[in-house]
Amino acid sequence: MVIIELLGPIVNGIGILIGTLFGLFFNRIPERFKETVMSGIGLTVILIGLSMGFASDRIIVILLSLLTGAVIGELFDLDEKLNRLGAFIEVKFKGKREESNIAEGFVTASLIFVIGAMAVVGALDSGLRGDHEILFTKALIDGFVALVLTTTLGIGVIFSAIPVVLYQGSIALFATQIDRFVPEYLLELFIEDMTATGGLLIVAIGLNLLKITQIRVANLLPSLITVGIVLYFYIQVGNWF
Repeated sequence: MVIIELLGPIVNGIGILIGTLFGLFFNRIPERFKETVMSGIGLTVILIGLSMGFASDRIIVILLSLLTGAVIGELFDLDEKLNRLGAFIEVKFKGKREESNIAEGFVTASLIFVIGAMAVVGALDSGLRGDHEILFTKALIDGFVALVLTTTLGIGVIFSAIPVVLYQGSIALFATQIDRFVPEYLLELFIEDMTATGGLLIVAIGLNLLKITQIRVANLLPSLITVGIVLYFYIQVGNWF
């Protein structure tokens, strides 16, 4: 049943909603506290990204995935479109964009919650086996992260639940087709390389949060898809030799 396959993604979205609502109670802390908290979040995000980045030793696959993903992302200017969507939500919700940072909260939280192996592996487990344990665990983690992010980025974090449910829900619904056409060993390698690639994107988010860089992370998102294509050809070339 569809509702069973989508239970994990829906609970994950609810976890983000609850975390954001709790975070709103702590939203009125002094600005200097917010700046320090944001620095702590940025450092933690970088640590998470680095730990994920070592999931694979196929550096050439990760590099080519990032390069091809960047070209596609820049061609379609995904970063601008995502920010435009955030600005649209901000205007509709607040009325005056300059009075809040809803767009920043939406974009930052969406990227953090969507990128990562737990989202993919958890959604696959939900779709293939009806096992939602990974996404239930992710719901708790994302809820806590949403709480912390909301203290500095505000109500915009709550809207990130929408792309999370849509992204993970789509994977869960198509999981049977993925399992049918993709060999298990190739899927395992893909998850490793996607985790490492996603880890680098999360490092970029952390650097942006610390205001060290202004990397257009959304324009690198296609690399999470192209990593599968690059990996396939990498294996084929290896078989030739």
